Amino acid sequence: MLGLLKTVGLGMLVVSALAVTSLAHAEDIKLMDGVAPRHDDTRLTAAGAFKKDPPWVIGMSDFGVNANTWTVQVAHEAENAAAKDKRISKFILLDAGFDQKKQVADIEDLIAQHVDAIIVQPVTSTSANASIAKAVAAGIPVILHTGRIDSDAYTTEIQGGAEHFGKVMGDWLVKTVGDNGKIWVLRGLAGHPEDTNRYNGLLESLKGTHVQIIAEEHGDWQYDKAKKLCETLYLNNPQVDGIWSSGADMTRACVDVFKQFGTPIPPISGEGNNGYFGQWITDGFKSISPEYSPAQG
Repeated sequence: MLGLLKTVGLGMLVVSALAVTSLAHAEDIKLMDGVAPRHDDTRLTAAGAFKKDPPWVIGMSDFGVNANTWTVQVAHEAENAAAKDKRISKFILLDAGFDQKKQVADIEDLIAQHVDAIIVQPVTSTSANASIAKAVAAGIPVILHTGRIDSDAYTTEIQGGAEHFGKVMGDWLVKTVGDNGKIWVLRGLAGHPEDTNRYNGLLESLKGTHVQIIAEEHGDWQYDKAKKLCETLYLNNPQVDGIWSSGADMTRACVDVFKQFGTPIPPISGEGNNGYFGQWITDGFKSISPEYSPAQG
């Protein structure tokens, strides 16, 4: 699945927002490999609106660096990319730790430091909207990453297409368990737009079927929490035909639970993390792994 981009093409998330010169036509925009403009949004940020000569100070407001292995990797990749780019004099990474108020304070802090651009991975679809608008009004471009918000106040975004992601998994699971199957649903972080939109994709898959969701829980995309949830679900009712997992480390956790109890692993959706791929190869259970382009992070 291609990453989906609104407004300004990104050579990197930040570099093009600051270095773009003349982008009079959409076809002139240079996109990262694996990124395509979102088909339902043709708006463009004015060429050169945020142009500034380097060196640049870049801020990043992360919704939760230690949420799972993917978020840890993205944070370190961002730090590494900034360290290698001579145009970036300083990279400031702030961790909201899933706290909406902390993220608002972090963005306000970055504005006060007069950074040249801010990357935001939102905690929820609404919590940081006012701060994002404030940053843009102060002349600071805001790059929204992995999580759509209920506002157009940002400068540009890079997304993976969460609804499609969830629907691909849902379509496969419906086909695999049959029209009358009973499934568990393991969701991500409650309130996070990526969780909401992946789940909406699943609901689209279930329309017109008799598939029943017999259990639905938020595992926060974390291994430890998802493992406890799957243990509880299994002990309460092990009769499940399939599992829709929103991804990250939750699939690996649930697979380990079934192995722990010595019972067959039901069909379960997953996300392209290394640990999960290793399980899939070794244990041979039925699964599917939709994945975003590496350009997503």
